[in-house]
Amino acid sequence: MLIDTHCHLDAAEFDVDRITVIERARQQGVDCMVVPAVEVGNFEVVRHLAHTEPKLGYALGIHPLFVPKAVPEDLARLEAALAANINDPKLVAVGEIGLDFFVPELRDPEMVEKQTRFYEAQLDLAVKFKLPVILHVRRSQDALLKGLRRRTRIGGTAHAFNGSFQQAQQFIGAGFALGIGGAMTFERALQIRRLATQIPLQNLVLETDAPDIPPAWLGKNISATGEADPLQVPDGKMPDKLRNEPAQLQGIAQTLAQLRGLELDEVAAETSRTACRVLPRLANVC
Repeated sequence: MLIDTHCHLDAAEFDVDRITVIERARQQGVDCMVVPAVEVGNFEVVRHLAHTEPKLGYALGIHPLFVPKAVPEDLARLEAALAANINDPKLVAVGEIGLDFFVPELRDPEMVEKQTRFYEAQLDLAVKFKLPVILHVRRSQDALLKGLRRRTRIGGTAHAFNGSFQQAQQFIGAGFALGIGGAMTFERALQIRRLATQIPLQNLVLETDAPDIPPAWLGKNISATGEADPLQVPDGKMPDKLRNEPAQLQGIAQTLAQLRGLELDEVAAETSRTACRVLPRLANVC
């Protein structure tokens, strides 16, 4: 069994064929998936989706990219949603939360302060409700770790991790598994591929981040960061986006197996065990 620990199946890109996408994933051995929320407006959407299909879990949180338009009352709404659903076995984490210091407008000092305020408030909610977190980690590793050190052990997943080996060890020490996805499939993604082989397998989980971060084989016109490369687009036509989906997880797992010199079954079994360890409620979902 393969577990996609991070996919946004509620995204508009899947509106026309969502059920087909889920079935296609299962045909590829991806039996279980986690759908994290990104803002207050899709809390009920991800919850409903998780209850529409078997073996779907969900998380509730406010993504750092949505913090600019968030208001303080949204944190109260998140707390209310967590309280209302805390006994729902399909609620597996608080997420997607974190910090993003890659997007230029999010690096403005005022916005960094707002991001940090929302991040730390959501960590406190995770502690209150005894839930792990799904962390958005983009050029923000040290700041995220600082917030974690101030609290009791929370644990969870560090989504799309691309920090240093030393930072990876600190997240693992804090009870996190590192999310590995489509970026690893690009040969030029040297840092991610090194981490994929250096980190013990029992500290890695698989993810797609669908519909984002498509793997290399979906087209050579996509870079290791998931951005279109205008110099490599066939016929010079730029696609709006190449849609990734959970069915691609098998190929991602196979790439990890090849990099580590292991069989696919071993990678699938170990990463699934890890997913259920760092997101304990997932064991009942999957």
